[in-house]
Amino acid sequence: MTAAPLTPSRAARVSELLSARHVAIFGIVIGLLGAWLTLPPILTRTPTLPILLGILAVAAGIWAVAREVRRLGWGAVAAGIFSIVFGLLALQSSTSHLQSVFTWGTLLAATLRYATPLTFGALGGMISERSGVVNIALEGMMLMGCFFGIWGSVTTGSWELGLLIAMAVGGLTAFVYGIFAIQFRADQIVEGTAVNFLAVGITGYLFIQIYGPNGTPDLSSAESIPDVHLHFLGDIPWIGNFLDEVLGQLNLMIWLVMILMVVLYYFVFRTSIGLRLRSVGEHPRAADTVGIDVYRTRYLAVTASGMLAAMGGAYLSIGFVHSFNQDMTEGRGFIALAALIFGKWRPFGAFAAACLFGFSSALADAVPAAYTNSTVTFLQSGALFQTLPYVLTLVAVAGVIGRSVAPAADGKPYVKQ
Repeated sequence: MTAAPLTPSRAARVSELLSARHVAIFGIVIGLLGAWLTLPPILTRTPTLPILLGILAVAAGIWAVAREVRRLGWGAVAAGIFSIVFGLLALQSSTSHLQSVFTWGTLLAATLRYATPLTFGALGGMISERSGVVNIALEGMMLMGCFFGIWGSVTTGSWELGLLIAMAVGGLTAFVYGIFAIQFRADQIVEGTAVNFLAVGITGYLFIQIYGPNGTPDLSSAESIPDVHLHFLGDIPWIGNFLDEVLGQLNLMIWLVMILMVVLYYFVFRTSIGLRLRSVGEHPRAADTVGIDVYRTRYLAVTASGMLAAMGGAYLSIGFVHSFNQDMTEGRGFIALAALIFGKWRPFGAFAAACLFGFSSALADAVPAAYTNSTVTFLQSGALFQTLPYVLTLVAVAGVIGRSVAPAADGKPYVKQ
Protein backbone atom coordinates (compact mmCIF):
# COMPACT_ATOMS: atom_id res chain seq x y z
CA MET A 1 0.00 0.00 0.00
CA THR A 2 1.50 3.34 -1.03
CA ALA A 3 1.52 6.36 1.26
CA ALA A 4 -0.81 9.27 0.55
CA PRO A 5 0.87 12.03 -1.46
CA LEU A 6 2.13 15.02 0.51
CA THR A 7 -0.06 17.85 -0.73
CA PRO A 8 0.99 21.50 -0.25
CA SER A 9 -1.55 21.94 2.58
CA ARG A 10 -0.30 18.87 4.40
CA ALA A 11 3.29 19.91 3.89
CA ALA A 12 2.50 23.31 5.38
CA ARG A 13 0.81 21.67 8.36
CA VAL A 14 3.79 19.37 8.99
CA SER A 15 6.14 22.35 8.76
CA GLU A 16 4.00 24.30 11.24
CA LEU A 17 4.02 21.41 13.74
CA LEU A 18 7.79 21.03 13.46
CA SER A 19 8.26 24.76 14.00
CA ALA A 20 5.99 24.64 17.05
CA ARG A 21 7.95 21.72 18.49
CA HIS A 22 11.22 23.58 18.02
CA VAL A 23 9.80 26.68 19.69
CA ALA A 24 8.53 24.60 22.62
CA ILE A 25 11.91 22.90 23.05
CA PHE A 26 13.56 26.32 22.92
CA GLY A 27 11.17 27.48 25.65
CA ILE A 28 12.05 24.54 27.88
CA VAL A 29 15.78 25.18 27.43
CA ILE A 30 15.66 28.89 28.21
CA GLY A 31 13.32 28.28 31.16
CA LEU A 32 15.78 25.86 32.71
CA LEU A 33 18.63 28.22 31.80
CA GLY A 34 16.94 31.04 33.69
CA ALA A 35 16.82 28.94 36.84
CA TRP A 36 20.40 27.70 36.42
CA LEU A 37 21.80 31.23 36.08
CA THR A 38 20.86 31.91 39.71
CA LEU A 39 23.01 29.03 40.98
CA PRO A 40 26.77 28.55 41.41
CA PRO A 41 29.08 29.17 39.70
CA ILE A 42 27.23 32.06 37.96
CA LEU A 43 25.04 33.30 40.86
CA THR A 44 23.00 36.01 39.16
CA ARG A 45 21.79 38.21 42.02
CA THR A 46 19.07 40.06 40.17
CA PRO A 47 15.57 38.71 39.44
CA THR A 48 15.46 40.41 36.06
CA LEU A 49 17.18 37.70 34.02
CA PRO A 50 15.29 34.61 35.35
CA ILE A 51 11.99 36.51 35.15
CA LEU A 52 12.57 37.66 31.56
CA LEU A 53 13.69 34.20 30.44
CA GLY A 54 10.76 32.67 32.30
CA ILE A 55 8.27 34.97 30.58
CA LEU A 56 9.85 34.17 27.21
CA ALA A 57 9.60 30.44 27.94
CA VAL A 58 5.92 30.76 28.94
CA ALA A 59 5.20 32.72 25.76
CA ALA A 60 6.94 30.06 23.65
CA GLY A 61 4.93 27.35 25.38
CA ILE A 62 1.60 29.13 24.83
CA TRP A 63 2.49 29.68 21.18
CA ALA A 64 3.21 25.94 20.78
CA VAL A 65 0.04 24.89 22.62
CA ALA A 66 -2.03 27.13 20.35
CA ARG A 67 -0.63 25.12 17.43
CA GLU A 68 -1.59 21.80 19.07
CA VAL A 69 1.89 20.86 20.32
CA ARG A 70 0.52 20.40 23.80
CA ARG A 71 2.98 18.24 25.74
CA LEU A 72 6.11 20.15 24.83
CA GLY A 73 4.19 23.42 24.97
CA TRP A 74 2.98 22.87 28.52
CA GLY A 75 6.49 21.70 29.37
CA ALA A 76 7.82 25.08 28.21
CA VAL A 77 5.15 26.87 30.28
CA ALA A 78 6.15 24.83 33.34
CA ALA A 79 9.86 25.55 32.73
CA GLY A 80 9.13 29.26 32.49
CA ILE A 81 7.14 29.31 35.72
CA PHE A 82 9.89 27.28 37.38
CA SER A 83 12.50 29.80 36.20
CA ILE A 84 10.56 32.71 37.71
CA VAL A 85 9.76 31.00 41.02
CA PHE A 86 13.19 29.43 41.44
CA GLY A 87 14.92 32.70 40.58
CA LEU A 88 12.96 34.56 43.24
CA LEU A 89 13.58 31.83 45.82
CA ALA A 90 17.33 31.80 45.10
CA LEU A 91 17.49 35.49 45.97
CA GLN A 92 16.18 34.66 49.45
CA SER A 93 19.47 32.90 50.22
CA SER A 94 22.92 34.41 50.58
CA THR A 95 25.69 33.73 48.07
CA SER A 96 27.76 31.84 50.63
CA HIS A 97 24.88 29.55 51.55
CA LEU A 98 24.12 28.79 47.91
CA GLN A 99 27.76 27.96 47.25
CA SER A 100 27.86 25.62 50.23
CA VAL A 101 24.67 23.83 49.21
CA PHE A 102 25.12 23.60 45.42
CA THR A 103 28.45 21.78 45.36
CA TRP A 104 27.70 19.87 42.19
CA GLY A 105 30.12 17.00 42.75
CA THR A 106 28.66 16.30 46.19
CA LEU A 107 25.09 16.61 44.89
CA LEU A 108 25.74 14.16 42.05
CA ALA A 109 27.35 11.65 44.42
CA ALA A 110 24.29 11.93 46.69
CA THR A 111 22.08 11.50 43.62
CA LEU A 112 23.69 8.15 42.86
CA ARG A 113 23.26 7.04 46.48
CA TYR A 114 19.57 7.90 46.50
CA ALA A 115 19.01 6.48 42.99
CA THR A 116 20.53 3.07 43.75
CA PRO A 117 17.62 1.48 45.70
CA LEU A 118 15.18 2.94 43.17
CA THR A 119 17.17 1.41 40.31
CA PHE A 120 17.25 -2.02 41.97
CA GLY A 121 13.48 -1.83 42.43
CA ALA A 122 12.90 -0.59 38.88
CA LEU A 123 15.05 -3.37 37.40
CA GLY A 124 13.11 -5.91 39.42
CA GLY A 125 9.83 -4.41 38.24
CA MET A 126 11.06 -4.51 34.64
CA ILE A 127 11.80 -8.25 34.79
CA SER A 128 8.40 -8.95 36.31
CA GLU A 129 6.37 -6.74 34.00
CA ARG A 130 8.20 -7.87 30.89
CA SER A 131 6.78 -11.31 31.72
CA GLY A 132 3.27 -9.89 32.12
CA VAL A 133 2.99 -9.59 35.94
CA VAL A 134 2.54 -6.15 37.51
CA ASN A 135 4.63 -6.01 40.68
CA ILE A 136 2.91 -3.46 42.91
CA ALA A 137 4.54 -5.26 45.85
CA LEU A 138 8.01 -3.82 45.16
CA GLU A 139 7.64 -1.65 48.25
CA GLY A 140 7.03 -4.65 50.50
CA MET A 141 9.84 -6.68 48.94
CA MET A 142 12.27 -3.81 49.43
CA LEU A 143 11.17 -3.50 53.06
CA MET A 144 11.72 -7.21 53.64
CA GLY A 145 15.19 -6.82 52.15
CA CYS A 146 15.86 -3.89 54.50
CA PHE A 147 15.07 -5.84 57.66
CA PHE A 148 16.44 -9.26 56.79
CA GLY A 149 19.56 -7.74 55.26
CA ILE A 150 20.53 -6.05 58.50
CA TRP A 151 19.31 -8.98 60.62
CA GLY A 152 21.45 -11.39 58.60
CA SER A 153 24.43 -9.04 58.71
CA VAL A 154 24.26 -8.58 62.50
CA THR A 155 23.53 -12.25 63.17
CA THR A 156 26.28 -13.70 60.98
CA GLY A 157 28.76 -10.83 61.21
CA SER A 158 29.00 -10.81 57.41
CA TRP A 159 27.40 -8.32 55.05
CA GLU A 160 27.70 -10.84 52.22
CA LEU A 161 25.50 -13.33 54.08
CA GLY A 162 23.17 -10.52 55.09
CA LEU A 163 22.74 -9.59 51.44
CA LEU A 164 22.13 -13.23 50.45
CA ILE A 165 19.55 -13.65 53.22
CA ALA A 166 17.78 -10.50 52.07
CA MET A 167 17.71 -11.78 48.49
CA ALA A 168 16.37 -15.17 49.62
CA VAL A 169 13.57 -13.59 51.67
CA GLY A 170 12.74 -11.16 48.86
CA GLY A 171 12.60 -14.03 46.38
CA LEU A 172 10.38 -16.06 48.71
CA THR A 173 8.03 -13.11 49.19
CA ALA A 174 7.84 -12.65 45.44
CA PHE A 175 7.23 -16.36 44.89
CA VAL A 176 4.27 -16.27 47.28
CA TYR A 177 3.02 -13.20 45.43
CA GLY A 178 3.43 -15.14 42.18
CA ILE A 179 1.35 -18.08 43.44
CA PHE A 180 -1.68 -15.86 43.88
CA ALA A 181 -1.05 -13.70 40.80
CA ILE A 182 -0.15 -16.50 38.37
CA GLN A 183 -1.71 -19.70 39.69
CA PHE A 184 -4.88 -18.34 41.32
CA ARG A 185 -5.16 -15.34 38.95
CA ALA A 186 -5.89 -12.88 41.76
CA ASP A 187 -6.14 -9.17 41.04
CA GLN A 188 -2.49 -8.12 40.98
CA ILE A 189 -3.08 -4.58 42.24
CA VAL A 190 -5.07 -5.74 45.27
CA GLU A 191 -2.69 -8.59 45.99
CA GLY A 192 0.35 -6.36 45.70
CA THR A 193 -1.17 -3.93 48.18
CA ALA A 194 -1.82 -6.82 50.56
CA VAL A 195 1.82 -7.96 50.30
CA ASN A 196 2.98 -4.43 51.07
CA PHE A 197 0.88 -4.33 54.25
CA LEU A 198 2.05 -7.84 55.15
CA ALA A 199 5.69 -6.75 54.86
CA VAL A 200 5.05 -3.74 57.09
CA GLY A 201 3.48 -6.00 59.71
CA ILE A 202 6.13 -8.73 59.60
CA THR A 203 9.13 -6.40 59.69
CA GLY A 204 7.56 -4.19 62.36
CA TYR A 205 6.74 -7.15 64.61
CA LEU A 206 10.15 -8.80 64.23
CA PHE A 207 11.93 -5.48 64.73
CA ILE A 208 10.23 -4.95 68.11
CA GLN A 209 10.57 -8.59 69.17
CA ILE A 210 14.27 -8.90 68.29
CA TYR A 211 15.70 -5.44 68.94
CA GLY A 212 13.15 -3.80 71.23
CA PRO A 213 12.90 -0.05 71.78
CA ASN A 214 16.67 0.51 71.42
CA GLY A 215 16.61 -0.39 67.73
CA THR A 216 19.21 -2.21 65.68
CA PRO A 217 22.85 -1.87 66.72
CA ASP A 218 25.18 0.35 64.72
CA LEU A 219 26.98 -1.72 62.15
CA SER A 220 30.72 -2.08 62.38
CA SER A 221 32.76 -1.76 59.21
CA ALA A 222 32.88 -5.57 58.98
CA GLU A 223 29.10 -5.88 58.92
CA SER A 224 28.16 -3.16 56.42
CA ILE A 225 28.60 -3.12 52.66
CA PRO A 226 31.92 -1.36 51.98
CA ASP A 227 32.66 1.64 49.81
CA VAL A 228 34.86 1.45 46.74
CA HIS A 229 37.66 4.04 46.83
CA LEU A 230 38.76 5.48 43.49
CA HIS A 231 40.61 8.56 44.70
CA PHE A 232 43.18 8.16 41.93
CA LEU A 233 40.59 9.88 39.73
CA GLY A 234 41.66 13.11 41.40
CA ASP A 235 44.95 12.94 39.50
CA ILE A 236 43.22 13.39 36.12
CA PRO A 237 43.92 16.89 34.76
CA TRP A 238 41.15 19.50 34.65
CA ILE A 239 38.27 17.31 35.86
CA GLY A 240 40.05 15.17 38.46
CA ASN A 241 38.68 16.92 41.54
CA PHE A 242 35.13 16.79 40.19
CA LEU A 243 35.38 13.08 39.33
CA ASP A 244 36.84 12.37 42.75
CA GLU A 245 33.89 14.11 44.43
CA VAL A 246 31.35 12.17 42.37
CA LEU A 247 32.93 8.72 41.98
CA GLY A 248 35.80 8.65 44.46
CA GLN A 249 33.91 6.98 47.31
CA LEU A 250 30.74 5.18 46.33
CA ASN A 251 29.22 2.11 47.91
CA LEU A 252 29.89 -1.23 46.26
CA MET A 253 26.16 -1.67 45.59
CA ILE A 254 26.11 1.47 43.44
CA TRP A 255 28.69 -0.05 41.11
CA LEU A 256 26.86 -3.38 41.23
CA VAL A 257 23.57 -1.86 40.11
CA MET A 258 25.33 -0.16 37.18
CA ILE A 259 26.78 -3.50 36.10
CA LEU A 260 23.40 -5.19 36.54
CA MET A 261 21.78 -2.54 34.40
CA VAL A 262 24.03 -3.38 31.46
CA VAL A 263 23.75 -7.14 32.03
CA LEU A 264 19.95 -7.05 32.20
CA TYR A 265 19.71 -4.92 29.09
CA TYR A 266 21.77 -7.47 27.17
CA PHE A 267 19.82 -10.37 28.71
CA VAL A 268 16.33 -8.99 28.00
CA PHE A 269 16.92 -7.44 24.57
CA ARG A 270 19.83 -9.36 23.09
CA THR A 271 19.38 -13.03 24.07
CA SER A 272 16.93 -15.77 23.10
CA ILE A 273 15.91 -16.23 26.75
CA GLY A 274 15.11 -12.54 26.98
CA LEU A 275 13.08 -12.82 23.79
CA ARG A 276 11.04 -15.63 25.40
CA LEU A 277 10.51 -13.48 28.47
CA ARG A 278 9.24 -10.58 26.38
CA SER A 279 7.05 -12.83 24.26
CA VAL A 280 5.33 -14.11 27.41
CA GLY A 281 4.62 -10.51 28.43
CA GLU A 282 3.40 -9.49 24.98
CA HIS A 283 1.46 -12.50 23.71
CA PRO A 284 1.43 -15.46 26.14
CA ARG A 285 -0.91 -17.52 23.97
CA ALA A 286 1.47 -17.38 21.01
CA ALA A 287 4.42 -18.11 23.32
CA ASP A 288 2.62 -21.15 24.71
CA THR A 289 1.85 -22.34 21.19
CA VAL A 290 5.54 -22.48 20.29
CA GLY A 291 6.41 -24.42 23.44
CA ILE A 292 7.36 -21.72 25.97
CA ASP A 293 6.17 -22.52 29.49
CA VAL A 294 4.31 -19.31 30.38
CA TYR A 295 3.75 -20.19 34.03
CA ARG A 296 7.36 -21.16 34.70
CA THR A 297 8.67 -18.07 32.93
CA ARG A 298 6.45 -15.81 34.99
CA TYR A 299 7.33 -17.54 38.25
CA LEU A 300 11.04 -17.16 37.55
CA ALA A 301 10.62 -13.53 36.51
CA VAL A 302 8.57 -12.58 39.59
CA THR A 303 10.99 -14.37 41.92
CA ALA A 304 13.96 -12.59 40.32
CA SER A 305 12.03 -9.35 40.65
CA GLY A 306 11.70 -9.85 44.41
CA MET A 307 15.39 -10.66 44.77
CA LEU A 308 16.41 -7.49 42.95
CA ALA A 309 14.00 -5.35 44.98
CA ALA A 310 15.35 -6.92 48.19
CA MET A 311 18.88 -6.02 47.10
CA GLY A 312 17.77 -2.40 46.94
CA GLY A 313 16.30 -2.74 50.42
CA ALA A 314 19.46 -4.35 51.78
CA TYR A 315 21.51 -1.50 50.33
CA LEU A 316 19.34 0.96 52.28
CA SER A 317 19.87 -0.76 55.63
CA ILE A 318 23.42 -2.15 55.46
CA GLY A 319 24.96 0.05 52.77
CA PHE A 320 23.44 3.50 53.22
CA VAL A 321 21.71 4.14 56.55
CA HIS A 322 23.51 1.36 58.52
CA SER A 323 20.44 0.71 60.66
CA PHE A 324 16.79 -0.28 60.34
CA ASN A 325 13.68 1.72 61.19
CA GLN A 326 10.09 0.63 60.77
CA ASP A 327 8.72 1.36 57.28
CA MET A 328 12.10 2.82 56.31
CA THR A 329 11.54 2.42 52.58
CA GLU A 330 9.08 5.35 52.78
CA GLY A 331 7.45 4.72 49.42
CA ARG A 332 10.64 4.06 47.47
CA GLY A 333 9.09 0.94 45.95
CA PHE A 334 6.33 3.03 44.40
CA ILE A 335 8.83 5.62 43.19
CA ALA A 336 10.81 2.75 41.62
CA LEU A 337 7.62 1.67 39.84
CA ALA A 338 7.17 5.25 38.60
CA ALA A 339 10.79 5.25 37.39
CA LEU A 340 10.09 2.03 35.50
CA ILE A 341 7.06 3.56 33.76
CA PHE A 342 8.89 6.82 33.08
CA GLY A 343 11.81 4.82 31.65
CA LYS A 344 9.47 2.89 29.34
CA TRP A 345 10.27 -0.51 30.85
CA ARG A 346 13.93 -0.31 29.83
CA PRO A 347 16.97 -0.46 32.15
CA PHE A 348 18.75 2.72 31.05
CA GLY A 349 15.55 4.73 30.95
CA ALA A 350 14.61 3.50 34.41
CA PHE A 351 18.07 4.41 35.71
CA ALA A 352 17.80 7.91 34.25
CA ALA A 353 14.41 8.36 35.91
CA ALA A 354 15.78 7.00 39.20
CA CYS A 355 18.62 9.54 38.99
CA LEU A 356 16.05 12.30 38.45
CA PHE A 357 14.19 11.25 41.59
CA GLY A 358 17.49 10.72 43.40
CA PHE A 359 18.60 14.24 42.55
CA SER A 360 15.36 15.62 43.99
CA SER A 361 16.02 13.71 47.23
CA ALA A 362 19.60 14.97 47.40
CA LEU A 363 18.35 18.49 46.74
CA ALA A 364 15.67 18.13 49.42
CA ASP A 365 18.35 17.29 51.97
CA ALA A 366 20.67 20.12 50.96
CA VAL A 367 18.39 23.07 50.18
CA PRO A 368 17.08 23.89 53.71
CA ALA A 369 20.62 24.84 54.74
CA ALA A 370 20.54 27.64 52.15
CA TYR A 371 17.66 29.34 53.94
CA THR A 372 18.74 29.20 57.57
CA ASN A 373 18.92 33.03 57.73
CA SER A 374 16.05 33.73 55.34
CA THR A 375 13.25 36.03 56.41
CA VAL A 376 10.77 33.70 54.67
CA THR A 377 10.12 31.22 57.46
CA PHE A 378 8.46 28.43 55.45
CA LEU A 379 11.66 28.03 53.40
CA GLN A 380 13.50 26.95 56.56
CA SER A 381 11.31 23.86 56.93
CA GLY A 382 13.08 20.68 55.88
CA ALA A 383 9.74 18.85 55.73
CA LEU A 384 8.62 21.13 52.90
CA PHE A 385 11.51 20.12 50.65
CA GLN A 386 11.19 16.43 51.57
CA THR A 387 8.00 16.35 49.49
CA LEU A 388 10.01 17.07 46.30
CA PRO A 389 10.58 13.41 45.25
CA TYR A 390 6.89 12.57 45.66
CA VAL A 391 5.68 15.67 43.84
CA LEU A 392 8.13 14.92 41.05
CA THR A 393 6.83 11.34 40.90
CA LEU A 394 3.28 12.58 40.36
CA VAL A 395 4.38 15.05 37.69
CA ALA A 396 6.53 12.49 35.89
CA VAL A 397 3.86 9.78 35.82
CA ALA A 398 1.20 12.24 34.72
CA GLY A 399 3.51 13.46 31.96
CA VAL A 400 4.10 10.01 30.45
CA ILE A 401 0.49 8.78 30.54
CA GLY A 402 -0.38 7.75 27.01
CA ARG A 403 3.22 7.83 25.86
CA SER A 404 4.76 4.85 27.67
CA VAL A 405 3.31 1.61 26.37
CA ALA A 406 3.45 -1.33 28.78
CA PRO A 407 3.85 -4.94 27.59
CA ALA A 408 0.55 -5.95 26.00
CA ALA A 409 -0.21 -8.74 28.51
CA ASP A 410 0.98 -6.81 31.56
CA GLY A 411 -1.37 -7.48 34.47
CA LYS A 412 -3.47 -10.01 32.56
CA PRO A 413 -3.60 -13.51 34.10
CA TYR A 414 -3.01 -16.34 31.64
CA VAL A 415 -5.28 -19.37 31.46
CA LYS A 416 -3.72 -22.37 29.73
CA GLN A 417 -6.06 -24.18 27.38
